[in-house]
Amino acid sequence: MPRPRKRRRCHRFDGDRVFKPRSIPMLELPLVRLGLDELEAMRLCDVENHEQEAAGERMGVSRGTVQRLLASGRAKVVGALLRSAALIIEGGEHEAVHADG
Repeated sequence: MPRPRKRRRCHRFDGDRVFKPRSIPMLELPLVRLGLDELEAMRLCDVENHEQEAAGERMGVSRGTVQRLLASGRAKVVGALLRSAALIIEGGEHEAVHADG
């Protein structure tokens, strides 16, 4: 039996939850679901330029977990852009923290 998933600490996200190509109705688009934990890993490493180890400490997970979140999140974002899919940001196993937390 696998061990239970750790809750990931994620910066509170109040932005838009759906990004899609314009002029195409949502019903006609493939959907790509991006977890808040994947978005948080990309924010910490790609926007704030933290190393994976530091990002893991901020999120309360291991460096390896951050590495997996980055790989899956980046693949989803790039795949959505290349396939003209709708990108939906949704929750997961996380706890919201404020910007200074």
